Amino acid sequence: MRAEPFADAELRRDAFLGGKLRLWQPVSGYRAGIDPVLLAATVPAQPSESVLELGCGGAPALCCLGARVPGLRLVGLEIQPAYAILARRNLDENGLTGQVFEGDIAAPPEALRAHSFDHVIANPPYFDTHARSSADDPGRELGLAGPLPLALWAALAARRLKPRGSFTVVLRIEKLPELLDAMKPLGSLEVWPLSPRAGRPAKLFFARARKGGRAAFRLHPALALHEGESHLADGEDYSQIIRAALREGKALPFPK
Repeated sequence: MRAEPFADAELRRDAFLGGKLRLWQPVSGYRAGIDPVLLAATVPAQPSESVLELGCGGAPALCCLGARVPGLRLVGLEIQPAYAILARRNLDENGLTGQVFEGDIAAPPEALRAHSFDHVIANPPYFDTHARSSADDPGRELGLAGPLPLALWAALAARRLKPRGSFTVVLRIEKLPELLDAMKPLGSLEVWPLSPRAGRPAKLFFARARKGGRAAFRLHPALALHEGESHLADGEDYSQIIRAALREGKALPFPK
């Protein structure tokens, strides 16, 4: 766990959403990929609504969501103090108003329990701690592999959501059975797989549930991240809808 704040020499400011955002990230440590950006694009938030991110890291998802939807109340929960400080800095320096609590998913701070939200989002660690070898950077490792079962993430989301509020998650496909069990009590569960290319097995998925929802379970057709059957040339080959979300900050709504 990283407790000491990052020194400026340990950070690099990276462009997101085609340069609309500039986010500080550790040069050596946990760095955001496309997952939090795409997660933010799926959230059906409207101006003046509230959003809580569980395990927000340096707040790339919150910042991307705030850049797309003005007037949101943005709140994060982060266990590592250094990343919580980084999240506050990223929000502030991109002109976004937000609050980041330090605390554990299993035992959230008392101050957070006073709030309820229209939406909760999460990009939990992809790997189990016991399946990983020891790492030189424990802060990065905690972002990739965590000891807490997904049931605790879903239970906290359920407690903090308003009635009919949404909980949206992005995870590796290996975690699908565990997450389905964890999210089932919320209701109206739907899954949207993400495959590298059309016809390839899905490697990631989005899942969404609504508190108190009664709709039947829905499994949507997989969304391909890249165009074509293989990568044929230098440069990006993201599909048009993925490119629009990553480079233009456009919404990526779940299929109807």
